[in-house]
Formats: sequence, structure tokens, C-alpha cells
Amino acid sequence: MDKKLTLSLNENIIETAKLYAKSNNTSLSKLIESYLGTLTEREKKKNEITPLVKSLSGVISIDDDLDIKDEYAKYLIEKYK
Repeated sequence: MDKKLTLSLNENIIETAKLYAKSNNTSLSKLIESYLGTLTEREKKKNEITPLVKSLSGVISIDDDLDIKDEYAKYLIEKYK
């Protein structure tokens, strides 16, 4: 269900956005709706753990005292000998 929303924006931004929307064969409302939808989807995906990641969780056990930077340095030394 669509609902009206009132926004206060800089006049130049509005005019530029209207031209952009027109050149892309869409309305300013659809343009803003699409943008807000994209923003909220990105936020949602950032925090979402996929089923694959959940299934892999706990598969590998790592010692608490493991120094990742030290291990990576050793790896690079061996690789570029």
C-alpha cells in the first residue's frame, strides 16, 4: 500500500533529481523509493548470517593463544623464500 510522505529538500537537489528521474523514464517518487529500498536492503544484508555460514560455524577449532598476524607473517616468509 502506497502512502504519501512530505520531504523538505534543497530546491536545486529537487530540480536535478526530477531531471534525472525524467531522463531515466521514472518518477521522482519511484526514484526515492528505490533508493531507500536499496539502503535498507544493504543494512539488512550486512547483519544477516547466511545459512552456509551458520552451517560452517564451529567446524574449525582455533587455540585461544593463536597469533593470526604471526601465522600470516610465517606464511608469507615461506611463500616468498
